[in-house]
Amino acid sequence: MRRKDRAVTDFGEILKIVDECEIMRLGLPDGELPYIVPVNFAYRVAEGRLELYIHGAMAGRKYELMRRRRCSFEMDVPLRMECIPAHGDVTMRYKSVMGIADIAFLSGEERQRAIDEVIMARHPETRSFAYDRRAVAVTAVARLTVTDIIGKANLPSGAPDLA
Repeated sequence: MRRKDRAVTDFGEILKIVDECEIMRLGLPDGELPYIVPVNFAYRVAEGRLELYIHGAMAGRKYELMRRRRCSFEMDVPLRMECIPAHGDVTMRYKSVMGIADIAFLSGEERQRAIDEVIMARHPETRSFAYDRRAVAVTAVARLTVTDIIGKANLPSGAPDLA
């Protein structure tokens, strides 16, 4: 990272950024160019490692590329555009996280637990929602175990620094 002053390396601070994000972008290897796809996600920390969970159809380009078992990811929180008259500068204020993860598709009870205990548990609206459990049989659930992660932030003047 060129701007070391914007790096967020503290795991707790990275998790705070992740918690603010609703959409994650996956970068999946696809020949010369990555296939980038936005996805909803949920997460948990297990044995000190961040695990990201996504779900979707058991077919299609995203599913096939995910079967290669590795991806990159990015998520961000745009804060605001800021003009700085004293410097004649314009900057975007934001918080972001990016990294690399190993992908594992879940099945059976492990898939059901991930849906109930992680995915559905992320938002108050879905925690006690009585969803059609028959859909689980035709839903792919992937756990992305993060192997490399860093945050980056360009916070407004006067905002507390992230570690």
